Amino acid sequence: MKLMIKQRVFAWGDKFDIYDEFGNVKYFVKGELFSFGHKLHVFDMQNREIGAVHEKVLTFPKQFEIVMGGVTRGHITKQFTFFYQKYDVDFNGWHVDGDFLEWNYDVYSAGRPIIHINKEWLAWGDTYVIDIENPADELMGLMLVLAIDAANCDHNKN
Repeated sequence: MKLMIKQRVFAWGDKFDIYDEFGNVKYFVKGELFSFGHKLHVFDMQNREIGAVHEKVLTFPKQFEIVMGGVTRGHITKQFTFFYQKYDVDFNGWHVDGDFLEWNYDVYSAGRPIIHINKEWLAWGDTYVIDIENPADELMGLMLVLAIDAANCDHNKN
């Protein structure tokens, strides 16, 4: 199954729509406009919050926590490197590998690939396609991509 994450271009703050493989909006994301660090909230189509990504302020390197059901499920830490993007992922026992600079990467569980993420370059705003092997990993995969996108973004430019 696939999800497409599309950033709303002409919106204040971080806002994304998430589409299923048939082009239907399945989730939406709203960022807190006046906050210290990124704070993204994920909602289903009934306007229920189902997850969040929060930047932990005053940390070096940048660190983000993924919250689902009011419980912190994991962390993503952007490592300091000169020539490429690198992340430490402590989330669901997953390992992330790939080319973060070009936004093509895979998520592994127990050594086998379960999710592939790539960025669509010829689109208005940030657009990502997530190819998910098991539908049960859909929401966690979405949360992981949002956390990595936030880690790559300079909060002051939003």
